[in-house]
Amino acid sequence: MVLPTTPARPFGAVLTAMITPMTPDGAVDLEAAARLAERLVDDGNDGLVLNGTTGESPTTHAPEKADLVRVVVEAVGDRAAVVAGAGSNDTDHALRMAEQAADAGADGLLVVSPYYSRPNQEGLYRHFVAVADATDLPVMLYDVPGRTAVRIAPETYARVAAHERVVATKDASGDVYAAASLAASTGLAVYSGDDTLLLPFLAHGGAGIVGVASHVVASRYAEVVRRFDAGDHAGALEVFLTTVPVIDALNGAGFQAGMAKAAVELLGITDNRHLRLPNVAASEEEVALVRDALAAAGLLPAAAQAAR
Repeated sequence: MVLPTTPARPFGAVLTAMITPMTPDGAVDLEAAARLAERLVDDGNDGLVLNGTTGESPTTHAPEKADLVRVVVEAVGDRAAVVAGAGSNDTDHALRMAEQAADAGADGLLVVSPYYSRPNQEGLYRHFVAVADATDLPVMLYDVPGRTAVRIAPETYARVAAHERVVATKDASGDVYAAASLAASTGLAVYSGDDTLLLPFLAHGGAGIVGVASHVVASRYAEVVRRFDAGDHAGALEVFLTTVPVIDALNGAGFQAGMAKAAVELLGITDNRHLRLPNVAASEEEVALVRDALAAAGLLPAAAQAAR
């Protein structure tokens, strides 16, 4: 069951940074994307984040991104929020991505800090405001200094949070204390960008998670949130611990897109695990690690386990 959207959780509590399924020859597989999106929502996701890092956004092109948003919106309807990536180190490009996502029916935008160019805090502020001004969609910022080489400062967050359409941030800094302070001082909904930190974020006032392991454990994440909200913290931990093998397998090597594609292929949701260069598909050894993790978590169908 999908958790309700509230002002404190503008995009729900459990969202998946969705892979972009592809055909063996490298084309975006829109039919598989729609099928995957429906499965993810059926499994308990409140929202889907498209065209992010796990969705191979650096190697997909504008028409493909817009088509992906369109088919996923059609597939899930109003059952889940569809948040589209509008991230670039070129602000004008980000504006076009935001406009195209809005035209395709997205419910919100994910706007990452400009990467590689390492703008100063004034540059970050102007970039975020420009993208937020480009459409009427609510915006989730994305702070991931490990990939962008720049962190959003508290003072910049305070300035950007004054914008009426900036309502949330996905925090992948690993700094739970700072995230708690941010939520309290700005009123932004703060989502964990790290599967391992779902419970600590909830304990520090976080809204939920934008995860990768939620490709396969969304129903358990949703149960973690429900138990935590009900004050059953021991029960929330008990459920969360059942997801640990999957979290480790899909995130441990830092190769989330490839490992997530391996997981959904093993579950029969997609029929291949192709990625575009410079990323490459999970090796047979890596697939075996994912298979073992799914089996340990009780998620692999008996037929698939028998084929090991």
